[in-house]
Amino acid sequence: MTENRAKKAIIVGGGIGGLAAAATLRKVGLEVEIWERARELRAGATAVSFMCNAVSALHTLDIHLEEELAARGRVFESLDFRTRKGRLIRSMDFREFARKQDAPSFAVHRADLQAALLAAAGSDLRIELGAVATGFRVTDTGVQVDFTDGRQATGDLLIGADGFNSAIRKQVIGTEEVRDGGYVCWLATVPFEHPKFVPGFAAHYWGAGERFGLADIGNGRAYWWGTKNTAPGQPAGADVKAEVERVFAGWAPEVPEVIRRTPAESIVTVRAQDRPFRDTWGQGPVTLLGDAAHPMLVSLGQGAAMAVEDAVVLAQQLAAQPGVEPGLRGYEAVRIPRTQIMVEASYALSQVEQLEGPIKHRMRALYFKFTRESKFAEQNASVLLFPATEPAVLASVR
Repeated sequence: MTENRAKKAIIVGGGIGGLAAAATLRKVGLEVEIWERARELRAGATAVSFMCNAVSALHTLDIHLEEELAARGRVFESLDFRTRKGRLIRSMDFREFARKQDAPSFAVHRADLQAALLAAAGSDLRIELGAVATGFRVTDTGVQVDFTDGRQATGDLLIGADGFNSAIRKQVIGTEEVRDGGYVCWLATVPFEHPKFVPGFAAHYWGAGERFGLADIGNGRAYWWGTKNTAPGQPAGADVKAEVERVFAGWAPEVPEVIRRTPAESIVTVRAQDRPFRDTWGQGPVTLLGDAAHPMLVSLGQGAAMAVEDAVVLAQQLAAQPGVEPGLRGYEAVRIPRTQIMVEASYALSQVEQLEGPIKHRMRALYFKFTRESKFAEQNASVLLFPATEPAVLASVR
């Protein structure tokens, strides 16, 4: 990158991945524009786990979100796995991984994480809204993106961070089928108090073909999600809240109680889906990031973290490599092996978590209860420790 001007990155998508990329790319000297299809920068009504590996990755570029996330969300240090009645199966402690990286894990509302990333990207970040991308064209000087309303964006490189149904991915890879996880998810956030819902509370409750998650996301709010095995295409009932209450009736007392306190209109219903992993993310001055590159099921709680890791490595590689295309291909070479493991592990774990039948249900609980701690520690380390990469050259990318 020897031209005497800063390179300009066009980011399609203003979600967690797009905002993280804006923050990291600006940190290493790129000009950045975000083009977002929504008419306002909305974060949705749900929450995410923002794990210590993502926080640690941002540290490598001297980006620190801890103070803001601690004020907006909640640090959590462990995750309990419980039966549907609330009996403890096992607790997984994350403190050692946080200590090694000097980076805590957070449970945080999407809107709060979005606000923290937006602040890190800078108040002068250009964001174009209501911009529905139709495709891109590589030019002699870089890349051009076209939008349905006739607008165009031009830059030296294009980052497709436009989520599960990415228009940029479709042009790079072609039309694809989704991979169905076999279950439906219900999600919501709600103000909540309960004797068992102590600060930093995070628990997964396991039934047979059904699961429930409950987490403290700070400031008196709970994030909950529930799952139930259903066939693809099975129509949703007319009264979603009544269905959720029916599925989780008789579970640990805090479970039906948090559902009862949730307004029906606050419950989001989504189908559990990902896509088979692809090891081609880009061409020329174009690449993909986050869910556009590697959509995954939620079982590892790493969707947001993987998007942020992507953004960090992308900035590192663009800063260290001699040009745009070597930087993008270097980013892909680093990220593809790790994200492929995450996608497949998330899918495999979800199949275990959604097991039905009394024998399988019992065997799963016994496995998680009695497997030696060192095995889980090794597995968690592979997820929760951000892997070292070649040091970035933290100077302007030109």
